[in-house]
Amino acid sequence: LKPLGSFTLSFLATKHTMTANKCACLLMMAFALQVAQANSVSPISKVLQLLSDMQTKIIAEGEAAHAIYTEFAEMCEERSKNLQFEIKTGKAEVADLRAAIEEQTAVAAALDTKVEELTASLATDEADLAAATKIRAKESADFTAEEKELSEVIDALQRAIGILEREMSKHGASMMQIRNAGSLEKTLQLLVEASTLTSADAKGIQALVQTQQSSDDGEMGAPDPAVYKGQSGGIIDTLGDLLDKAETQLADVRNKETASLHEFEMLKQSLVDQIKYETKELDEAKTGIAASNEKKATAQGDLGVTEKNLDEDKNALASLHHECLTKAQDYEAETKSRGEELTAIATAKKVISESTGGAADLSYGFSQTSFLQRSQSPGFQAVRFLRELAQQQRLPALAQLSVRMDAAIRGSDDPFAKVKGLIQDMLERLQKEAEADATEKAFCDKELAETRAKKDDKTTEIKKLSTKIDQMTSRSAQLKEEVAELQKGLSALTKAQAEMDKIRLEEKEAYAKAKVEMEEGIKGVQLGLKVLRDYYAKSDKAHAADEGGGAGVIGLLEVVQSDFSKGLIEMTSTEEGAQSAYDQQTKENEIEKATKEQDVKYKTEEATGLDKANAEATSDRAGVQEELDAVLEYLKGMEDRCIAKPESYEQRTARREAELAGLKKALSILESETSFMQKTKRTLRGAK
Repeated sequence: LKPLGSFTLSFLATKHTMTANKCACLLMMAFALQVAQANSVSPISKVLQLLSDMQTKIIAEGEAAHAIYTEFAEMCEERSKNLQFEIKTGKAEVADLRAAIEEQTAVAAALDTKVEELTASLATDEADLAAATKIRAKESADFTAEEKELSEVIDALQRAIGILEREMSKHGASMMQIRNAGSLEKTLQLLVEASTLTSADAKGIQALVQTQQSSDDGEMGAPDPAVYKGQSGGIIDTLGDLLDKAETQLADVRNKETASLHEFEMLKQSLVDQIKYETKELDEAKTGIAASNEKKATAQGDLGVTEKNLDEDKNALASLHHECLTKAQDYEAETKSRGEELTAIATAKKVISESTGGAADLSYGFSQTSFLQRSQSPGFQAVRFLRELAQQQRLPALAQLSVRMDAAIRGSDDPFAKVKGLIQDMLERLQKEAEADATEKAFCDKELAETRAKKDDKTTEIKKLSTKIDQMTSRSAQLKEEVAELQKGLSALTKAQAEMDKIRLEEKEAYAKAKVEMEEGIKGVQLGLKVLRDYYAKSDKAHAADEGGGAGVIGLLEVVQSDFSKGLIEMTSTEEGAQSAYDQQTKENEIEKATKEQDVKYKTEEATGLDKANAEATSDRAGVQEELDAVLEYLKGMEDRCIAKPESYEQRTARREAELAGLKKALSILESETSFMQKTKRTLRGAK
């Protein structure tokens, strides 16, 4: 676009000549009538007319080509802006999709690791549960067999003691045999032979004795050979001791079975809960992997489509630039060629007009007339008519022409040649004014339309950029808030993990200390029980021992031992459960921390990218605003130049038509004079 100052100077230089568009054509027609011979047209005039028609046609073609090119250039500019915006948007979408793919890949990898850990943990827990169940089944079977055996032995002992007591009260021959048996084995053999005991019962009692002997040998040394001698009721006392020991052993077995069953149930419940929880976590992790892979696949599909569209947009932009540049070069070449053609036609017209006047007069011109004929010719009537018309219509150009015509008619030997020159000059001047006026109007229409279109384009572009900036600002603020929340969550998670570590350490230390104390307590109780049982099991006590009080203490100590063992089992189970819950929660915290850190990373990158794009868009908007300001300033100048006129185009057209009408009238008068002079010339030739 040209600067406003140069257009203003051009406008001031051509303002007074913009009233001659149609006048030029009419004056040329009038001039052709003046110089015609009789009813025929001069060949020179015909040539000039043809050249003028060619100029008009070329100018019209140029204006049509300019209109087409202007529309094409606007299309190029608009399409280029749209493609550039689509390319920029496509690049942003590609970056977002790649970030989403990386995020989902990281999430899937974390979940895969979690699945592997959970699968291994589940396999371990299930194996532990199966092994514990198998061991428990074996322990239960062993307990059942042992309990049955001890129950049978106790029953046999009770029956044997009952039989011996009855026989001793009878003092019969059988009692004498028992007293003379001399040992427990022989006594049992006599009872079996007497059918009071079965051989199985006897074997069970002997097995119990052997077991007791082995235990005593290991703890106290070799037994006294007279322990099992049946003197003064020693056999009954021995069987009574065996009965007490068998009952004690049965109670121990049952307590041990109860403790083992309780421990197994606690372990089983812990493992079942752990398996249930890990199975749930595994299902959720697999669901998360499937969802993450689905999101990743969707993002990859969208990425492929977006990249394909981006490549198509880039290729389309390159093709558009090539096409628009080629069209611009073609238009420039056509405009240059058309200007050269107009220059050549104008030069030819000027040369023909300036160099063929005399020859045309000699070949096609008028004969000289006398001064009296000139003074009486209708030429003066044409002068008067033009002068009166100029005064009535206030047309300075016609007034000036009438003065020059009058001077030419009065002072020239060939007034019509002089008048012809004046009219020719007037025609050329009006033609130039008409061309300038048409060019100026076309220029104003073109510039105003293009400038207003540019104003609308820039305004629309600023609105789009403002909307985009607002969206990016809002999204960036949202992402920053989310990042702040994630960082706050990470801080809280770190703090919670530290607190968990501290509590777990304290619990572990407390458990270790309590375990040592419980184990020491159990050992102390077991040692006390052993001492009391060994003492009250002796038969050679030198005083009347408090057998009942000792048995009560032993029973109470057995309860205490059972409570201590149960408490230790519960403490161990609680510690294992707490450690398992701690490990599980720690794994979850690690996964949550990794997920949140990834979210912080990608959201921070996205926010940074948005801030950068926002800055670029803000800079673009500032640049577009500067362009809009320049367009508005130029539009104001063009409106002042093309719209704010003291005289409208219609007024100038009306004034020009009045001038043309006056000139045509003057030319018609001159034509009548020319016809008169030709008739006079023919008369004079006839007289000769």
